[in-house]
Amino acid sequence: MRALLYLLPWPIALGFVVPLTVEPAGATGATPLLRGLLALSVAQCAVAMHTIRHGLAHYVDGAPPPWRSAGVSLGLGAVSVGLIIFLQVTGGLDRDGQAMAQMLINALLTVAMSTFMLSTVRRLVLGTLVVAVLVAGALAAAGGHGGLPVAALIVVLFVGLFGLVTTRSSAWFIAVIWEIDRARDVSARLAVAEERLRFGRDMHDVMGRNLAVIALKSELAVQLARRGRPEAAEQMAEVQRIAQESQREVREVVRGYRAADLPAELEGARGVLSAAGIDCVMDRGRPGVELPPGVQSALGWVVREATTNVLRHGDARSCTVRLRTDGGRAVLVVENDGAGDAPATGTPGSGLAGLRERLSAVGGTLRAGHAGNGRFRLTAEVPLVREVLG
Repeated sequence: MRALLYLLPWPIALGFVVPLTVEPAGATGATPLLRGLLALSVAQCAVAMHTIRHGLAHYVDGAPPPWRSAGVSLGLGAVSVGLIIFLQVTGGLDRDGQAMAQMLINALLTVAMSTFMLSTVRRLVLGTLVVAVLVAGALAAAGGHGGLPVAALIVVLFVGLFGLVTTRSSAWFIAVIWEIDRARDVSARLAVAEERLRFGRDMHDVMGRNLAVIALKSELAVQLARRGRPEAAEQMAEVQRIAQESQREVREVVRGYRAADLPAELEGARGVLSAAGIDCVMDRGRPGVELPPGVQSALGWVVREATTNVLRHGDARSCTVRLRTDGGRAVLVVENDGAGDAPATGTPGSGLAGLRERLSAVGGTLRAGHAGNGRFRLTAEVPLVREVLG
């Protein structure tokens, strides 16, 4: 389409050859003027190719508009129109105005193709109306008979409409195609970025708690070994098991198939917190209530991240985990007494941000903050209806 726009002015120039094949009906010297019009048309086509190329870059990519070449094209077009009017009123063209109309179309189409990508549609329409009035007025003032000014007015309006329908719409179509291509490239980049975020979030969620547990049990094993206690070997065996489990989970994260299991995460949280000397109370609500898989997975990640935060931050002595299903929503509350007296400052960690992303995918919300009396509370809510309908 771009090549067609660049080459289209040249066939238009051939329209000036037709009047040259007809012997002028009036004043002598008309043939040299017609040949001069043909030369002007060739010059217009050469300028139009440059203007169309840079005008398309301006319309599509916002490049600087080619005002200089557009001005040259307008000047050549004005000279051509002036010569056509002169030939018509001096009898150098047929009296009924058919040749004049054809030559006006050829002269003005090249100008329209050169300039119709450089301004707004409203200004182009207004400019077309002004040019139509000027051409018709100049023809009437030069002595053209009654029908010629009207014919010239119609020709100019037709050229303006044709330029909008062809040149401007072609430029718009090319801009849409290029925008679609850019959007496809941006979509691919966003997909890669989203996958990187997912991988980083999963790695944080998977390895955060496991590494905290490994560090805790390793420290406990060191203390037991220094005292000569045989339980040190059991703690190191547990560290080995957790490390092997972490390897398996990392492989699953890489494959993209991992989903947290809520009952397993609750039991794991109880065991880990108890091993750290933290009194853990589990309240799972009404027995026999089965949560949808997506809800279980999302809340499982919440339990894992909350447990990691309890182990890493603060000095908690007790932790309470409550799970409720009320009003079509599953509500998970994790509360501990290791927040201290002063409110926490700074930005939330990447773990909570990752949890919010996971919960938002299933229509859930997450709230985390101090609950007073040195307690920290994390509340996750997930709708059950959306999961079922989804």
